Amino acid sequence: MGLKVQDAWDVVVVGAGAAGLIAATQAAERGRRTLLLEKNARPGVKILMSGGTRCNLTQSTDKWGIVKAYGDQGNFLHSALAQLGPADLVKRIEDDGCPTKVEETGKIFPVSNRAGDVLAALMKRFERTSAQLATQEPVAEIRHESETFRIVTAKRELQAASLIITTGGKSYPGSGTTGDGYAWARSLGHTIVPPRPALVPITTNATWVQQLKGLTIPDVDLRIMISARATPEQREALTPKSKGKRQPYLAHRRGSFLFTHFGLSGPAVLDVSRAVTGCESPTLLDLVCDFLPDVLAEQLDERLRLECAAEGKKQVMGIVSHHVPRRLAEALMSELQLSPELRAADLSKKDRARIIAGIKQNAIPVSGTRGFAKAEVTAGGVALNEVDSHTMQSKLAPGLYFAGEVLDLDGPIGGYNFQAAFSTGLLAGMHA
Repeated sequence: MGLKVQDAWDVVVVGAGAAGLIAATQAAERGRRTLLLEKNARPGVKILMSGGTRCNLTQSTDKWGIVKAYGDQGNFLHSALAQLGPADLVKRIEDDGCPTKVEETGKIFPVSNRAGDVLAALMKRFERTSAQLATQEPVAEIRHESETFRIVTAKRELQAASLIITTGGKSYPGSGTTGDGYAWARSLGHTIVPPRPALVPITTNATWVQQLKGLTIPDVDLRIMISARATPEQREALTPKSKGKRQPYLAHRRGSFLFTHFGLSGPAVLDVSRAVTGCESPTLLDLVCDFLPDVLAEQLDERLRLECAAEGKKQVMGIVSHHVPRRLAEALMSELQLSPELRAADLSKKDRARIIAGIKQNAIPVSGTRGFAKAEVTAGGVALNEVDSHTMQSKLAPGLYFAGEVLDLDGPIGGYNFQAAFSTGLLAGMHA
């Protein structure tokens, strides 16, 4: 098929999500003849789905807060965040007609609680440029030919001096993010860190957990730990080490916790889930929960002892439910095979210790996660050491750029992942 004049572009961006929209906008604002390709019928599908359709676009912090939240990956984001930090992003969105608000958790949402308003703001700025958007046009093949890229779509062949891949990861595949970008990056010489779900609910076969579905506990201290079910050899193989020292747990987070029909969810659970998906034997892990993190075990023991002594005729269930939600108290008593009729005066020291352990060190066996279908982001992707963090350009293929979740970047819950997508997208658009 011969190329038509209109099929030659300065910049082609593949994927009209958060990173792609801002990358294409920025490239076009520089006077680059820019085409944004999207396989869905409309742009920004994942934006519309995110945050329960509210779109948590960033976190109320500065660039250093974002860098710190990303841990070892954080250094890669310095240049991108220098160009578009959280305050810059908020101003950009608000200037285009979408007022924002900061919630108690530090999450920033549109005042309207409508993700569509965030997308409308992004599209408003995009539409002020000369960039063109082509929807329902999936890419079938990408080839690097001398100093240009040949992009074959379902409808035509395109030529581009610069190519920006912003196709996302594999999370929420229903939104179109099915990992397409990995194969193209690999064909162009890049290493792909094996993708796995992150910010994903954790499953368990513990029936008492599933019976508590719908119960939220606002403040729980969580640790992913190797289970007592593991053999010494398995424990040695699974125990993480940092600077030669064995670490006591694989992940740790404190925050809101939700019991579900399949297991566990909520912000704290999602944040530790990447440790589960990154483990070769997730069924040898436990989610160790402290349901009363502000009270030491010794303090709780003394309180229960005094309360039982003062109210001997009262049921133990009623006393325990002073400290944790009644449904959880009932489940713990049942799991410990303690009668719901047990009177406080009859509670032995041994059983009191078992109740305290159930509240403070409850080890819930992990069976797995809900997978990519329910994951908010993807861990893994294009290896960061093969991308120039100052420009987002490939170190292997000049003119090729990456931005957003297609990169091996995944942050905690709270708007961090959108911030990284927007910032890396802008940086790519500045240089492509």
